[in-house]
Amino acid sequence: MKRRSAMTRLRTRPPRVARLPLVVAIHLAVAGAAYAQDSQPSADAPNPSTTSLDVITVTSQKRTENLQEVPISIQVLGNEKLRELNVSNFDDYAKFLPSVSYQTLGPGYAQIYMRGVASGGDGNHSGSLPSVGVYLDEQPVTTIQGPLDIHIYDIARVEVLSGPQGTLYGASSEAGTIRIITNKPDPSGYEAGYSLGVNSTSHGGIGNVQEGFVNFPLGEQAAIRLVGWHEKEAGYIDNVSGTRTYPTWDEFTGGNGTISNAATARDNYNDIDTTGARLALGINLNENWTVNASLVGQKSEANGLFAYDPAVGDLELTHFYPETSQDNWNQAALTVEGKVGNFDVTYSFAHLNRSDLIESDYSDYSFWYDTLYAYGGSIYNDNGDIINPSQYIQAKDRYRKTSHELRIATPQDNRLRFVGGLFWQDQDHDIQQRYKVNGLSSELSTPGWPDTLWLTKQTREDRDKALFGELSYDLIPDTLTASFGGRYFKSDNSLGGYFGFSAGFSPDSEYGEAGCPTPEPYHGAPCQDFDKSVKESGSLYKANLTWKATPTKMFYLTRSEGFRPGGINRRGILPPYLSDYLTNFEAGWKTTWLDNHLSFNGSVFRQQWKDFQFSILGANGLTEIKNANQARINGAEFEVNWAASYNLQISAGAAFYNAKLTENYCGFTDDDGIPVTECDDPEAPTGTRLPVTPKFKGTLTARYTFDIGSLQAYVQGAGVHVGERTSDLRIMERGILGNLPSYSMFDFSAGIAKDNWALDFFVDNAFDKRGQISRFTECAEAVCGAPGVVPEYPDGQVYVVPTHPRMVGVRFSQKF
Repeated sequence: MKRRSAMTRLRTRPPRVARLPLVVAIHLAVAGAAYAQDSQPSADAPNPSTTSLDVITVTSQKRTENLQEVPISIQVLGNEKLRELNVSNFDDYAKFLPSVSYQTLGPGYAQIYMRGVASGGDGNHSGSLPSVGVYLDEQPVTTIQGPLDIHIYDIARVEVLSGPQGTLYGASSEAGTIRIITNKPDPSGYEAGYSLGVNSTSHGGIGNVQEGFVNFPLGEQAAIRLVGWHEKEAGYIDNVSGTRTYPTWDEFTGGNGTISNAATARDNYNDIDTTGARLALGINLNENWTVNASLVGQKSEANGLFAYDPAVGDLELTHFYPETSQDNWNQAALTVEGKVGNFDVTYSFAHLNRSDLIESDYSDYSFWYDTLYAYGGSIYNDNGDIINPSQYIQAKDRYRKTSHELRIATPQDNRLRFVGGLFWQDQDHDIQQRYKVNGLSSELSTPGWPDTLWLTKQTREDRDKALFGELSYDLIPDTLTASFGGRYFKSDNSLGGYFGFSAGFSPDSEYGEAGCPTPEPYHGAPCQDFDKSVKESGSLYKANLTWKATPTKMFYLTRSEGFRPGGINRRGILPPYLSDYLTNFEAGWKTTWLDNHLSFNGSVFRQQWKDFQFSILGANGLTEIKNANQARINGAEFEVNWAASYNLQISAGAAFYNAKLTENYCGFTDDDGIPVTECDDPEAPTGTRLPVTPKFKGTLTARYTFDIGSLQAYVQGAGVHVGERTSDLRIMERGILGNLPSYSMFDFSAGIAKDNWALDFFVDNAFDKRGQISRFTECAEAVCGAPGVVPEYPDGQVYVVPTHPRMVGVRFSQKF
């Protein structure tokens, strides 16, 4: 039976402290990639009280390699660092990655951006494909609305690859890739562990978490690993009591046009329950072939909205209809690895099912359109009486994603090396959205869908095939290496179905029931309004020159490309949008110093973004995707790791970005879909800063360990600073939404451990800083954000998605 301390980070110790299996630390933190750099004693270290940096292995280039010898910018959060930083979900680890920025509407709905490649705008089920790919082991888990928000427990590491990864990872890795690598079954011995925690959120409630794993050997050649978790995340947004008066309805009813949220108001209403499990089987068929199969599933049930309305109060809003989401997903995966002759062969398969059920309050849309355009006068019941025009949304989204990859690689120590293969992927998305008004006339309702003013019933399909490869040759063995990679791809994307109003509500519409070309139903909808597809093919390339000046100093030059496929607009009468492409020119270095006690890695780069896709809320609140234009991102990224002493470790990371348009964004394209750049009044002129990404993001960590009698103890601090960001690409909309101010957050923790148990105390966001992740309106900014129209909303109704308030907690863990 394996016995290992839950907090062990040093594999060996000086004789005086050989009893210590635990490394503990202060952590004053700003570091992304550096967090995985654990430490161990150097075999020839002159100072027995000082450790050296650990060797980190990664598989980002489809091979197992030393992080310090991989000529691309990679940030890594290893198993111990994830635990030390109290990471349990995407929000937790994203804040410690300088190259990553994002927008979100709640768990599982993040729009991830890397290296300033961000257009902002609205993202929904019919928006652009993501520009950052997320992988679980070998399998992509990025869906159209966002990646899976996988609970982080029993995870070996999180690898973050910055910049275009188009040759090895394809279409969804235009700006970068995030890989979540799980711990695999181990036939060498039994191992088990668990963790129990409880926490309290300021301005909110009490949460808890239970996690556990067990590794069972099945003889000497096979093992299974079972992992399970349940987490209750406390809410912190209050839906406070209030009323809303609709001017038109109020006029028609003689002063009775007011609604109340008495039925839905409550404190801390954005709580989350997450339950999941992972079962993995590993078999060593012989000395050359292994099989790893896994089945993982997770169910998250969330209430409320993860944003607040500043006009109502801090962490407060007033909403009138139920707001819930259920995110259920499962994935089956298989990876077979072996040798055929002298070649390494890998086959990976995965099938993902994801189902989302969502209820949303959409009364803002009704209120603002009624206030500005008397929309409520068109909403009546079967008796012809004007009724409450409030809308709410009931949505069902089902995703199915199947991927295959077959690749071969030559031996890693060959002077001429090659890795390449085939990839194909099918993604299907069934879309159903009902915009409902209670008591709506049957004449105004979509036929067969009572109370449904607007219905979306569509099917989206995204097909991808690719042939890829990278060839490396040591021009001077152990000193100078040249690499060249390429990817040939074909994509076939389609969108079809029904969208729109009933003929009774909009008799002259080009879409909806009035626009039906035939009376044949489509999946219960009145008809199929449109069925469009777009096909494309092309090639991407990558070139790299790596110089290993000394065994501990490596420098590289890279030119790489990434792309994102075009697609069909949800409003089927609009033209398709084109692919966008990102070209990256980068110089980087990876160095270690002071007898491997200090590492300093970094890169400087210029990226050119061509015809980038930009999603906006158009008429009737529908997402429209347009090709905005050209942009350039200049940047630099740095990370430092220092094993200052046996007790103290310090890490720091920073990213600097200057991301701007290089041509006008006029807001429209020509008949071929090419962005128009010459116009008298551009929506965003040349030189406009790209949104969402700060000019600077930094992290710093420090961890200090010490003994208390027979106990091992630590204190730790972690700090993150995020600079000011703009909220939208367009100048007018940016003025309505306002900028996202800079903020700094600090996390602190302390703990003790002995033998196989550990007790940790932590406080995240210790000073309860209200950082802003994004700002949005529930309909077009010029409508729902209109200033000076409604007295209670002098600046319009703009919501803020905040960082998580201060959270104080305790965790007990044990391994056997």
